[in-house]
Amino acid sequence: MHLCSVCAEHTPKYRCPACKIRYCSLGCYKRHKDTCLPAQQLPPTAEASEVKPALNAEPWSVEDLLHEDDVTDKVPLQRLQLLGQSKELRDLLCNPHLRQLLQSIDSSDTKDNAMRAAMQEPLFGEFSDQCLKIVENQAQSVTNGDL
Repeated sequence: MHLCSVCAEHTPKYRCPACKIRYCSLGCYKRHKDTCLPAQQLPPTAEASEVKPALNAEPWSVEDLLHEDDVTDKVPLQRLQLLGQSKELRDLLCNPHLRQLLQSIDSSDTKDNAMRAAMQEPLFGEFSDQCLKIVENQAQSVTNGDL
């Protein structure tokens, strides 16, 4: 198990985009960024064999791809798991047209454009509204102390 490179107490969830160290929270990132030394990148003429070991080091996760500003907008895994438990979402996902829309967004090279186009579809709007309702209702419950 890895530990946060800043506090060495918790499991890291994020990776610094500049130097690639792992950290566990926004607080640790803020402490780290003042002393961050960006990792040296290989020159573009480097042999492919020199690059391969770095690619096999550790797989990237969603958290690794988040930027500093995105940390506050990230939905916790516990709330995301509620999406899988929702009967309403499962019912919506039985619709082949919605499934095709989701697959086309996922396979698109320009996901932002594909998402904009999908949002014009009432069915996709209903799906996204239902997802937000589940996640936001759970967030509301947590802030109100209902859990």
